[in-house]
Formats: sequence, structure tokens, C-alpha cells
Amino acid sequence: MVERAHGQFVPVVSIEPFRFGGRDDQLRVAAAVGDACARHGFLSVVGHGVDPTLIEHTRLVASAFFDLPTDEKNLIRVNATGTGYVPFALEALAASRGDRTPGDLKESLNAGRDHEANQWPERPALLRGFWTAYFEQMNVLASTMMQLFAMALGMRDDFFADKIDQPQTFMRAINYPDQPNAPEAGQLRAGAHTDYGTLTILLSENKPGGLQVLAPEGHWIDVVAVENSFVINIGDMMQQWTNDRWRSTLHRVVNPPHQAGLSTRRLSLVFFHNPNPYAMIAPLDVCVDATHPVRYQPIMASEHLRAKSERAGGLGKT
Repeated sequence: MVERAHGQFVPVVSIEPFRFGGRDDQLRVAAAVGDACARHGFLSVVGHGVDPTLIEHTRLVASAFFDLPTDEKNLIRVNATGTGYVPFALEALAASRGDRTPGDLKESLNAGRDHEANQWPERPALLRGFWTAYFEQMNVLASTMMQLFAMALGMRDDFFADKIDQPQTFMRAINYPDQPNAPEAGQLRAGAHTDYGTLTILLSENKPGGLQVLAPEGHWIDVVAVENSFVINIGDMMQQWTNDRWRSTLHRVVNPPHQAGLSTRRLSLVFFHNPNPYAMIAPLDVCVDATHPVRYQPIMASEHLRAKSERAGGLGKT
């Protein structure tokens, strides 16, 4: 098991011993994951078992979609379900926290769990196949992480199983294009926000203008992608479930420095895992005691997501 600090902030944990080891190995991995969630709300996961060839093909077809003319991308412009193409600077994620900023400097392609109901582009022709295969692998990894979360909290391994068997999962490919023009005041690639659900799985690139996480001391720290890793962070619903034992950490995507002749385009694949629509989110008994009284009122998962998404412009995905 790899367990080390990357830079100053984000631990790296291998979950391979959990996948293939005995009970003691699994408990050690769960403890490392729980510690990362409590101290940082973020960790990089390696040893996850997701096919690297599938990862690369999904990245390539997503990039090819964003290279299409805007008029063609707009043929599947985002609809009321939140699926489809989200044009450049349409949403502002900082608004989910009540902060007013110009639109974020990105565009995205969104799809949900019901692949038949999604809007798919005609080109590139291979996008749907790779996307859906990658999506299912993210579902498997998210379920593994939820099992680790239950173990880390000292509950039975399958505690979350009946709360996530019909999850409100969602994926975005996000394109952060080069910035030939200076941003407006307060405008970022993605404004400061927390994620809304249980956990987020991010595949990122090490290019200028990337993810930053707010450290407990109050300063921003760059998150550098470790080879063959996913960055995983918990969201607001997991913080509420754990009664603030674990942190849903503020993060943002910053603008790159201007460097003549150097491309700063950045592509991310982001998978959002949320509980079943009717799952009730309320502090778990194991996270409540005399010194840690209940801090949140129960709320239905779908209602929580709806409220957060509306503030961000009807989409609410980072």
C-alpha cells in the first residue's frame, strides 16, 4: 500500500491491497482512506484496476468532440436533464456557494447513468462506446470507495449498499481551452466550490492552470496528478453523513499564466457519485456523541442536489 503526502497536501493511497489482500490489508487501506477524508477531504488513488487503454481512448474521443465546430456541438446543447453539451462560460460554480462571478472558462459534455436517455453526438463515432465503458468502470470504483468509507467509519462493510444501488451518477468531460484573452475580474476556469454528493473521481492532466485545494491553514495548494491515479474527493453529502468528521473541501481550477506559444489547454474527466434519489442524508449514529452533537437536519439526496444545482445555473457539476 502506498501512503505518502504528495506535495504538502494530498495523500496517495493504493487500494490494490484492499482489492486483493486479506482482511488486515483491507482494514489498513480503509484507515488510510478515512484519515485522508478527515484531514483533507482529498486523496489520490492508485492500484485501482481501471484499464489504462480505456482511460486513454476515452480522453482522446472527448478531446476530439471539443475540437468540433461550435454549431455542431450545439446540436446536443444541454437540456433540462443536464445532459449534453454545456457551452463555454455558461455556468459559474462559485454561485453554488452564493458568490457571484463571471461564467467559468470551460465547456463540457455531460451524461448520466441512463445511457439511452443521454444526448450523444454523431461525431466522434466511437465516443459513446468508450464513454459508457469508462462510466461503468467509474461506477465500480465508486462502489469500492463507498465500501472503504463504511469500513473507515467502523460500520459494516455493506452499510451504504442499499443507499447507492440506484445512484444518481453523472459524468462530465471538461475542456479548459487556451486563454488568448485576459479573463474578467474574478473569472476562473472553475470558481471555488465544494462538490455536492458522496464522492468525485477526477482524471486530470498536469498542465498549467489546474486544480487547487484549500488547505486547513487557509492557503491554496496545487494538486499534481500522480501517474496512473485518480484524484478522489468527498462531497457535501458525505460531510453531512459524517457530521463534519470528514471534510468536503473547497477547491477551484485556476487560470494558467500567459506563456506565448505554449498551449495550456486542459482536459478532465470527472465522475460524480451521489446516493439514490430517495436516500436520506442525516448524521450517522457513529459520528454523533456528547461532544459531537447533530449538526445537520435530514434531507433527501435528490432535494440536496436540486438546490445546489439551481444555484450554479441548473447544472451544478464541476
